[in-house]
Amino acid sequence: MRKVYLDHNATTPVHPEVKQAVAPYLSEMFGNPSSIHWAGRDVRKAVEDARQEIASFFVCQPLEIVLTSSGTESDNLALKGVAFRKGNAGKHIVTSAVEHPAVMNTCRFLEAQGFRVTYVPVNRYGIVEPESVRKAIEKDTILVSIMYANNETGCIMPIEEIGCIAREAEILMHTDAVQATGKIPIDWKSFPVDLLTFSGHKINGLKGAGGLIVRKGIELEAVLHGGHQERGRRGGTENVVGIVGMGKAFSLLRTGMEEEVRETRRLRDRFEKALFDRIPELVLNGHPAERLPNTVNISFRFVEGEALLLNLDMMGIACSSGSACTSGSLEASPILMAMGADPTDAQGALRFSLGMGNTDEDIDYSVDAVEAVVGKLRAMSPIYPREAKVR
Repeated sequence: MRKVYLDHNATTPVHPEVKQAVAPYLSEMFGNPSSIHWAGRDVRKAVEDARQEIASFFVCQPLEIVLTSSGTESDNLALKGVAFRKGNAGKHIVTSAVEHPAVMNTCRFLEAQGFRVTYVPVNRYGIVEPESVRKAIEKDTILVSIMYANNETGCIMPIEEIGCIAREAEILMHTDAVQATGKIPIDWKSFPVDLLTFSGHKINGLKGAGGLIVRKGIELEAVLHGGHQERGRRGGTENVVGIVGMGKAFSLLRTGMEEEVRETRRLRDRFEKALFDRIPELVLNGHPAERLPNTVNISFRFVEGEALLLNLDMMGIACSSGSACTSGSLEASPILMAMGADPTDAQGALRFSLGMGNTDEDIDYSVDAVEAVVGKLRAMSPIYPREAKVR
């Protein structure tokens, strides 16, 4: 059976050059980077070299990068670090109704600690409108946190406009750029953002490594207390293997991102067009143009998404019915519901996200499989109108 991986927004395969780069740190390069002897010094250099590679990609200063275990930890550090820092004069945070659980659940935690959170709505395409953020800002707002690109729909938010609004109001701006990183250009120097989250395993690195860019001069309260690592901003022995791998992944992106994005977009567009040409009663969730080049979220009307997902899995196709961090839930996607999607359509939604390793042969096989599975499930559906035609 052919296996096709179309869930790159959940995680990505490790690049062969990343595997090669980390191999020494699984054997002879085993030292603790905080040790002052030779074994520690060699490993410390590797960590700092990786930090430099990441800084070169984002065009930021190496010391602005806090290395963490994941995008989730980075989001927690950004939100809690601002909320609990010394001298904080406000108790209000602005975020959106379509954030990743790492931001959404952190905001709910902060609400339980006495903070107020405004969840701004999105338009029918799932995009936050800058004026909604402007109207949500209050006198004691301390942070605006809006994701750069949505993990389910791929919709790209107008972060530059929102960031300018936050700066005009003299409020810190955070963006979760985990999904956007490696898919759209980010130049930290000209970016009106103060804190930015990224993750290694979304860019063909290893799981267990991420980071937060903190603009120079901004103080944060640590979330993990312990040793002196990361200049006191994040205690704990560094995940050297993950960090080295992440540095190599960013190095590869600096030279190969443009070509990879072009090819991924071509395959995504070919896949999407074939589905809409061959299968009736489909709904595209999200903006047709303002979205990541690898992502397509489609509602297959009159079909239950979980049934479609499981049937495709049996045919070797890996895709998603939503965020990987909400798997196991049979409820309609909160993201699609926040967009005003029909609840029944939302139940029949699947996300396909492409990336390294996907081919035209994968697309051909996947389109055939989706068409066959949708046809089979609709034939068993009592609500499917037999007269439905291709749009």
